[in-house]
Amino acid sequence: MKKILTTIAASLMAMSAYANDIYVTQSGDSLDLDITQDGQNNTVGNSTTASASTGSTTILDIDQVGGSNVLTYQVNGATFTGTFNVTGDSNDIDFNCDSTNGNSSCGTVTASITMVGDSNDIDLDIGETSDASNSTATITSAGSDDSNVIAATIDGTSAILTITVDGSTNNWLVDIDGNGDVNGHTLIHSHTGGIADVDIVQSGVYDNYISLTTSGDNADIDISQTD
Repeated sequence: MKKILTTIAASLMAMSAYANDIYVTQSGDSLDLDITQDGQNNTVGNSTTASASTGSTTILDIDQVGGSNVLTYQVNGATFTGTFNVTGDSNDIDFNCDSTNGNSSCGTVTASITMVGDSNDIDLDIGETSDASNSTATITSAGSDDSNVIAATIDGTSAILTITVDGSTNNWLVDIDGNGDVNGHTLIHSHTGGIADVDIVQSGVYDNYISLTTSGDNADIDISQTD
């Protein structure tokens, strides 16, 4: 397992006069990457140029503190463990663990996203129509945060997604599908606050399961499950 903190530090020194931006392109068997950004307009990749890691095992620990954080990351590999923490308003996270790449199965995935602040936009894609045979993902609002938008697409035989959000005017769309059976699909949803617009779709072959707890006024929730 290799660390690439020193390489990133050198890049940051050259770029610090312009913006707090990091772009990662890595290829190799194993990566253990820690990033901490403190300040406004933090970015790790952006909407046009995602950071990317390709290899058998990837471990990411990314912390962003400040407003208008952007995290765009693409992982291709068999095993992924990621912890993303963002603090501040207007956070934008777009993460893909992509099985369509020839070097990837996205078989074992553990992802944790924790956010503190308003107007968070989270886009999480794991598997993308393949593998993710052992996938666990959590998205947590650590405070009373408003205007959260979450889109999560998780594929695989065992896809467990837990969303815990406290705040008002929340909207999320969840799509979990793949080859269920023998403790396959699971969704655990907890919401506290007013105005929630939630669409959940789970499909596969058996093993669909949803546990839903919601509190607050004006909730519009649609659930569709197919064997």
